[in-house]
This record gives sequence, C-alpha cells and structure tokens, in this order.
Amino acid sequence: MEEKKENGLSNTGNFIHMYVQEDLEGKLNKIHTRFPPEPNGYLHIGHAKSICLNFGIAKLYGGKCNLRFDDTNPTKEDTEYVESIKEDVKWLGFDWEDRLYFASSYFEKYYEVAVKLIQEGKAFVCDLTAEEMKEYRGTLNTPGKESPYRNRSVEENLDLFERMKKGEFPDGAKTLRAKIDMASPNINMRDPVLYRIAHATHHTTGDAWCIYPMYDFAHPLEDAIEGITHSICTMEFEDHRPLYDWVVKEAGFTTNPPRQIEFARLGLTNTVMSKRKLRALVEEGLVDGWDDPRMPTISGLRRRGFTPESIRDFCERIGVSKANSVVDSGLLEYCIRDDLKTKAKVVMAILHPLKLVITNYPEGQIELMDIENNPENPELGTRQVPFTKNLYIEQEDFMEEPVKKFFRLAPGKEVRLKGAYFVTCTDVIKDENGNIIEVHCTYDPETKSGSGFTGRKVKGTLHWVSADHCIQTTARLYDYMMLDNPESGDMIMNPNSLEVIEDCYIEPAIEEAKPGDKYQFMRNGYFCVDTKDTTENHMVFNRIVSLKSSFKLK
Repeated sequence: MEEKKENGLSNTGNFIHMYVQEDLEGKLNKIHTRFPPEPNGYLHIGHAKSICLNFGIAKLYGGKCNLRFDDTNPTKEDTEYVESIKEDVKWLGFDWEDRLYFASSYFEKYYEVAVKLIQEGKAFVCDLTAEEMKEYRGTLNTPGKESPYRNRSVEENLDLFERMKKGEFPDGAKTLRAKIDMASPNINMRDPVLYRIAHATHHTTGDAWCIYPMYDFAHPLEDAIEGITHSICTMEFEDHRPLYDWVVKEAGFTTNPPRQIEFARLGLTNTVMSKRKLRALVEEGLVDGWDDPRMPTISGLRRRGFTPESIRDFCERIGVSKANSVVDSGLLEYCIRDDLKTKAKVVMAILHPLKLVITNYPEGQIELMDIENNPENPELGTRQVPFTKNLYIEQEDFMEEPVKKFFRLAPGKEVRLKGAYFVTCTDVIKDENGNIIEVHCTYDPETKSGSGFTGRKVKGTLHWVSADHCIQTTARLYDYMMLDNPESGDMIMNPNSLEVIEDCYIEPAIEEAKPGDKYQFMRNGYFCVDTKDTTENHMVFNRIVSLKSSFKLK
C-alpha cells in the first residue's frame, strides 16, 4: 500500500482503474500510457495531476509510460518549454526511461495516412476560409452544409495536397478535411480539418514542412503508433472521442486500438489554470517569469519551496472523477505543511524587528544556548544559538498598552525568551515621533532553560536573535495571486500577493544554507532559500506557506 501511495495512486477504486482492470482481464496483457504535453508553455499543477495519473497507473500495473511532446503547432512552441517539461517530470519523481517521443517525428507517417484517406475518398482539400467554414458547420440544433469543394476528385485532391506540401499556397488558403458527416449531432464529426498550411519554422524539423496536422488528427495516430493502450485526457476531449476512434480505425490500427478515457481537469481557488493566461502574465511583466513563486507552474512551486512529495500527496488526495470541481488551494498548502513538519529544521527569524536590550546582562558576554532543531523530530538534534545583551524580537510581541489576554511582552511584564531566560520589561525608548524603537529589560540569571529552574511560571515565550550575531536576509511573503476564480472571468491580481521584507534577521544557523534548503521560521511559517536571486553575499527566502490556515481537512 505504501508503494501505491508513493505514486499518488493508493485509491484504485476510481473509474479509470476499473477500466484498466477490466481491460487486463480481457484481451490486454500490458498497460502503456503516455503524458503528452504541448511545449507551448511551462507545466502547472493541473499537469502534475495528469503526470501522476499516467506514470502512476503504468507503474502500478507493471506497464510503461511515454513522455511525448505534441509539437504540431510551430507558431507557439519552443525548445525552452521542452527542457522545462522534462525537468518538471523528473523532479516529480517519474522516469520515461528511453521512451521520449515527439509528434513531429511522425510527420511523414501523418502525411501517408492523409494520402490514404484521400485515395479512399475520405478526405478532401477545401478552399473555404475559417469564417466560411464556421458558417457551414451549423449549430448544435441545426445540421451543417457540405463544402462546395467536398466532391473534388481523388486525383485533384491528391494534386492539391501535394502542392500544399510544396508550399505553393499561403497560410489559410486551403485545408485538408475529413469527409465524414455534416449532419452528425457531434459537431466534431462534421468534416473536421486534418491539416492546415503554416509557413513557420518548427523547433525540431526546421522548414522541412509548411503543412501541419491538427491535434485531433495527430494525437490518435501518435497513440496508435506508440502502442498506447489507454489515452487518458481531460473532459473537454470527451466529445472528440468519436473522431479519435475514427482516425485510429481509418488509419488501419484495428488490433487493440488505444482506449480514450476522460477525467475532470483540476481547478484551484484563486489560481490561474490556463497556459494562455499564464503566458499573458509572463509576457505583460506582471510576474517574475514562469517560475515566479506565486505562479501555479511546477517550476514556480518548486522555486517557492514545495516538495515533489507534497505535490504527489495533493494529487492523491484530490482523486479522479468526471465531475468538474474547484479544489480549495488550502489543501495544497496542507500537503506541504504535512510534508515539512518533521523534515524542516526550526530556526528563529525576526521579520519585523524591535530591539531589546537586557540592561543587567554583562556587556560583551556571549552564551551559546542549546535549542532543539525540530520539537516533532528529536532525530534532527540540537543547535547552539548565541545569546547576548542586544537582541531583536518581533514588533508584534511587544505592546505598550496590552489588551486583554495579551501574554507577550509589556511594561512590567515577564516572559521567557525561547531556550534562554526570563526577562521583564523595565523601559520603553521612543523616537521624536513617538514610535517605539527599543525596549529595555532585565533578566533573571536563575531562570536559564535547562538549568532545572522550577520557580514561577510565565504564559509567554518569545523567539529572538542576537543583534550582534544574526544574518540579515530578504524575506518574501506570498499570498494568493488572484482575488477570484480567474477561469470563470477576468483575471484580477491580488495587490497583496507579494510583500518584500528587506531586513529580516535570522540566527546564524542558516549561514551554510544552500539555494532550495527549507526551514521553519518559528511562528512565521515555512521558508525556502530562493534558487534564483540568492547570491554568495545575500540570501533571499521565500515563504512557502504560513504555519496555520483556515482550511480544515475533511
């Protein structure tokens, strides 16, 4: 069971598993899936669900999963996206071994199938424009009209298609269409376009082709050529399934043809789940690239500090269904908290510093306080934190006129400093504008943590850092990127999605931290050393998630 959960598939009772199990009990003796992204952008958390599903099912049933790039649209695709997708799949923990494929590798085969369809009278070259084709298509309630070019002879169609291939016609002048049924109740079967003209350089084939197959034509052929048994895709392709099956059959793949199965795509609250909209955010400079830690891209989540284990756990928890729904983003945050709670070392970091001076502490004295690295995981051991006369505490941990049930520091009030001593506030120092810039305290040397002190009790414990030995860093605090559900309307960015704190003071335990290392900042959340902007001389920390959330796991 642990192995199944590791692959995001501990629940084998969903409908996809039922189909797979049913097929294995029939004619099939193997499972072969594929993850087929189009390299026109970076992958996001919705793709992670598909990756876990396709690779996970293959591994669970002893089969194989291909990584295949559906690169049939040269105007939007780039090798940058190819490399980023490969990195994301590997980072999530999946391996395509020697099964890396490109749709463009089959361009010659697609062309052969298209010629076969023309020869059999099942495809024709059409001169209608895109607007005219839309008019001829009809509606959900009315049948379409046949193109005036539908009855061209086989010879004329073969000649025109060959000339299309040679580049004799401009973009949009002609298309190759399947000859199926303009009265079909399924609009996708009303003589769909199979090929269009595009004089564009392809990232793998260069200028070898100026005609490119449509996705609905190429995709089923790719699956059939590679011997895919289960073509798992999202619900928007359910109405395309009859065309998928038609292409596979007419191309001659009749022995154990691939079975298309649809599932609901992932929707997340306050999150953009459209590559087109994500691309717009990048191109308009509203975010710091595809890997901005606010982005739901896998690279953005990785840079923010999410772990592959937390994302696989998330994909496992949301499950698979046919009903579209929107998942609370809090569940993703719950998964990373659950993963890091026993893994991450806890350190003291002050995000909004207030200086605290212990007036009766010896000038120049340094004590090394032994503090546990993670109270929930004793195996992570302890560390020594320097304690001195001058400290920093959080501004919110002091109140000159405390409200009811405020158990932290206030004039005349005593609190414990984490892992150190009891201190009592004796004075407050203000600037000329009346702002508090410093608090003075006295300490009780008999109250040192670990000394066996059993005297008076205090309700408040504060974290702190030595003002003389801390490390100054930058901290970035993130909130949801969107104010609403952008899939249902306009994108409205949250103006508070990013807060930058330039002077964050952290204990010296993080001095050797490397980009990507993760910590819990005591009471402030889980943070990750930024992999992009951290330099040799200055660390930048991204807050992965706060320590608490209003989200409740059901």
